[in-house]
Amino acid sequence: MKTIFALLALAAMANAAIAAPQPVAALPPSHVPINTALVDLGNINVPKASGPNARTVEEVITKRIELKDKTVLVRGKVVKFTPEILNKNWIHLRDGSGSASDNTHDVIVTTNDQARVGEVVVVKGVVHVDKDLGSGYAYKVLIEACLSGCFPTLLHVVVRL
Repeated sequence: MKTIFALLALAAMANAAIAAPQPVAALPPSHVPINTALVDLGNINVPKASGPNARTVEEVITKRIELKDKTVLVRGKVVKFTPEILNKNWIHLRDGSGSASDNTHDVIVTTNDQARVGEVVVVKGVVHVDKDLGSGYAYKVLIEACLSGCFPTLLHVVVRL
């Protein structure tokens, strides 16, 4: 009987240890704090690109159904750049249009080109809707690069900081 109580007590202690909050490891001193931008992104107000396929970030998101599988031109500020995920670089663009409250202020572009946070760029790509890449990566709207050399996605950098 003592053995059973000892095992139950040991199991209870093990469960308590697993459920207890684990200490968070400190970031190295040279590491940029998480959720902190390297560039002041403050008030973004980027003029709309010109041309028949030019759209604002908000237009791409709110008109995604009618823009599905069509080529668009978007000018915006790079607010996040993530390189080499699924053999693509991922750029988050904002131009000052849209709203954070309804997620119409930020559009994701995939490309083979490089960009830096804070740059204002013009991109050209095809709008894809309800793109599910698996493993929890699903996007309501995504502008994808033409990867077979038919046109560049990152047409030019307007402002380089």
